[in-house]
Amino acid sequence: MDFPAERISSSEEQTKQVALEFLSELNASDVVVINGDLGTGKTFFIKKIAEAMGVQNANSPTFAIVNEYDSQPRIYHFDFYRITKVNELHDIGLEDYLNDPEAITFIEWGELFPEVLPSKRYEIKIEQLVNEKRKLRFYRFN
Repeated sequence: MDFPAERISSSEEQTKQVALEFLSELNASDVVVINGDLGTGKTFFIKKIAEAMGVQNANSPTFAIVNEYDSQPRIYHFDFYRITKVNELHDIGLEDYLNDPEAITFIEWGELFPEVLPSKRYEIKIEQLVNEKRKLRFYRFN
């Protein structure tokens, strides 16, 4: 995948294929920030990547803030939606998660706290179009 990139998906199956294409870019220590309105498929996208990595129980960490999945590499899945202050992220040790060289970290709603995002990261913006169509835009920041 060349960055920036854009993909249009018309179904869950197509979104899964886009997720698998993106997965081929990822390595341990990568951070992936996924933004988009409610219901655009942020968690679905991450869940399909996790399934491809052998995780069958991936779900939204909206209330837990972070879910950890035992895969190779390990997956950390954050959701910033219910966070009200940046100190909450520091209190749970966000920096330790982001600096784990043996894990890929996914962050939903990262745009809510851009000040904690590492400069080296991927960002995905998911936009719902008409019907079930989604536009997925991919960026890489070094």
